[in-house]
Amino acid sequence: MIKRVGVLTSGGDSPGMNAAIRATARAAIYYDLHIYGFMNGYEGLIDGKLKRLEKGDVGNIIQRGGTILKTSRSERFMTPEGRQMAYETLVANDIDALVVIGGNGTLAGAACFMDEFDIPVIGIPGTIDNDLSGTDYTIGFDTAINTAIEAVDKIRDTADSHNRLFFVEVMGRHCGHIAMYTGIASGAGNVLVPEIDANLDDLIHTLKKAHKRDKLFSIIIVAEGCHLGGAQDVAKKVLEHINNVDAKVTVIGHLQRGGAPSCQDRVLSSRLGYAAIYGLMNGERGVMAGVINNKVVFTPIHAALAQPKIFNDDFIKLANILAI
Repeated sequence: MIKRVGVLTSGGDSPGMNAAIRATARAAIYYDLHIYGFMNGYEGLIDGKLKRLEKGDVGNIIQRGGTILKTSRSERFMTPEGRQMAYETLVANDIDALVVIGGNGTLAGAACFMDEFDIPVIGIPGTIDNDLSGTDYTIGFDTAINTAIEAVDKIRDTADSHNRLFFVEVMGRHCGHIAMYTGIASGAGNVLVPEIDANLDDLIHTLKKAHKRDKLFSIIIVAEGCHLGGAQDVAKKVLEHINNVDAKVTVIGHLQRGGAPSCQDRVLSSRLGYAAIYGLMNGERGVMAGVINNKVVFTPIHAALAQPKIFNDDFIKLANILAI
């Protein structure tokens, strides 16, 4: 029977992690479980840096970005020796199960850990990239795209005023969801994503055609994982073929990882935090909690990592049609 649960956040932070910590802790307390927070992700698990969480410890954090438990990328946890130390920490503190909040790297570490040791683990997908299968959206994605959209809206004002061509780079690693949603919602002229091999000639042709019909400004959204390169690379290649254009490059960067989480991210985090505790109490282990078609589901962590996130190709068609 599970009586003591550990929770940690690992890898890149994402808006909504605090809401997930809050829900995990309060659900555990509601069901008379002891909940312990590990500081600095897997590093804290290895070093035994933990504290028991009470209701007050997670009060007034649902609206805050970042993570009160801090986070890190642990190279030690990638080694068998590091994972052994982590397991010994759990045993020494009589912790029966673990909830990990993070993205691909975090869940990959959890998968390896649970394969080596007999410890129930449930993952919560916390990453702005929205690149994990087993859930329609990951925690932080909605906030990140709203941050990016707000930035592009402001860039559009100056692009229009100065008749400029802007190349705007957004995050997402090897996944184009942030770029695609941002592009459609901000009315971008083109969107370049890793999932689709963009043709530089087609992009140049589109920009030249727009210029001929006196569309004197345009915004190109470039996902950081685009095969043509980042926004700087794409801009350089385009300007080798187009003359007399005032072009600028903006990299939104880590702004997308910070800030107060959106309503959607707060609700998603709350649902998944509660689901993690409820799942552990009902025998779930080695799974990631997610929401598909507005229903909480549990997907084996190995499957969530192995199955590529489905990218809606219709979005590219939509973006191109609406950009005419």
